Amino acid sequence: MENVIEVKNLKKSFNNHQVLNNVSISVKNGEIFGLLGANGAGKSTLIDCILGTKNIDSGTVALLGMNPIKERKKLFEKVGVQFQETKYPDKMLVYELCEETESLYKEALNYKELLKTFGIYEKTNSPISELSGGQKQKLFIVLALIPNPKVMFLDELTTGLDPKARREVWKALQKLKNQGIAIFLVSHYMDEVEKLCDKIAILKNGKICFYGTVQEAIKQSPYEKLEDTYLWYSGEEESNEGI
Repeated sequence: MENVIEVKNLKKSFNNHQVLNNVSISVKNGEIFGLLGANGAGKSTLIDCILGTKNIDSGTVALLGMNPIKERKKLFEKVGVQFQETKYPDKMLVYELCEETESLYKEALNYKELLKTFGIYEKTNSPISELSGGQKQKLFIVLALIPNPKVMFLDELTTGLDPKARREVWKALQKLKNQGIAIFLVSHYMDEVEKLCDKIAILKNGKICFYGTVQEAIKQSPYEKLEDTYLWYSGEEESNEGI
């Protein structure tokens, strides 16, 4: 399997504040990679650097073998992105949003087939505001898949979903993985990370304090559960003491 994302010794600062310091990661075809870290650890900045929406100070970033800043037009056609903050007009119909997204790409997938695949085809003519939380998240996956991407970036995809809806989304991600799509997942749910991720990286103050599999993370910590392990690596355990 080849690396679709390769970051080496990446450094990024804002106003003399080091946000990312010597970060190195790689993600392969058909791999789900989990990025973990407290708020302010540098997760969003790392994604921005990989996508080429922010310049880096030093190091190298390759996305699908390309420079994400110099070759953004080419990459636009090959990368699917879903961010937690994404907002769409409530009165907009599902098919309108899908057609609008489809019009942006030369080789877009048929959104109707994608809606069928994710079990929300019956909502084609429904306003986005009428979708349940799980249906909205499935729609966001469909939108990220319309460009027929080789790699997807998903940020806190299952936040606010009930357990049933979360598991439905997990199944959808497993299907995409089996199709060879690389998935870069940001999540605060440790059960989700444990279930889905082939590899994880934990960011702490802009540095990677752990990189490897979930099993390796637990084995190298004093704990037996991933949640405790994550808090130990990230330092959040200490910050919560005395609360």
